[in-house]
Formats: sequence, structure tokens, C-alpha cells
Amino acid sequence: MSTPIPPAHGAPVSSPAPTSDRRFRPSPAVAVAAGLVLGAGGVGIAWALSGDDGSSGDGAADDARRACVTLESFDESADMDNDAQRNIAFNRLGGATALSAAAAAGDREYKPLADAVQQVLNHQMRADDFTEPGFRKDLKAARSLCDRL
Repeated sequence: MSTPIPPAHGAPVSSPAPTSDRRFRPSPAVAVAAGLVLGAGGVGIAWALSGDDGSSGDGAADDARRACVTLESFDESADMDNDAQRNIAFNRLGGATALSAAAAAGDREYKPLADAVQQVLNHQMRADDFTEPGFRKDLKAARSLCDRL
């Protein structure tokens, strides 16, 4: 059995990696992706529990309505420096995106809604700012489609 050899006199001694006091803060894209995964998982669980295979028009209509309710509860004025508010906003946007996509998969009538909500998500991921005028325009267009359901 060998024993470790100490460094020679005057040899540089490696120091431990610097630590940071900053808290881990996931990027908005990670938060949105997590919201999409959680939203899609929630839709799948709801379908499994209800016995709905997504092929009926009623399932798609319910998903579209739920997407619109979720989109309406999305708070674009959330304080992005507040972790809880930011995560709630991103997850609601992700949930609305997943539900509208499920509605479009069940009935092509809801494809414009799914496309509009996806556009809101895409715009948010590019600009990373809920107050940007283009984001607000996309959000208003998606909510307008919801008003017509």
C-alpha cells in the first residue's frame, strides 16, 4: 500500500474551487419547459383518471376551455424578480400551452388557439419580458380567440 507523497517545498498547492453565495436560479426557458412538462403530465393524468382517450370532441373542447381559463389566470404583470411569482407565471403559460395543444390534437378546430398560445410562449422565450409590446399583442390575440369559444 502506498502513501500519498506531499508536494515538494515551494510547489503550488491547489486551492478548492471558489464557492458562490448566489442562489441557483433557473433560466426562464427551463421554467417554461418544466411548466410544459408538468402541464402535459397533468393533462395525461386527467385523461387517465377520466377514461377520456382524447378522441372525442368534448375532451378537446374541455381542454380548450381549460387552456383559456389558465391563460386568463396568467399574470403578465408578475414581478420577475420574485421567484414565486415568476414561477407561477411561467407554469401557467406552460400549462395553457400544453392544454391548447391537447385541444388541437383532439380537434383541429382548436389549432388556431394552440398556435396563438404557442406564439405567446415563443415570444416570451425570445424577449424574456412580459412587458414587451409584442408579447402583450400576442397575449391579447390568444385571449381574443378564447373569448370566441
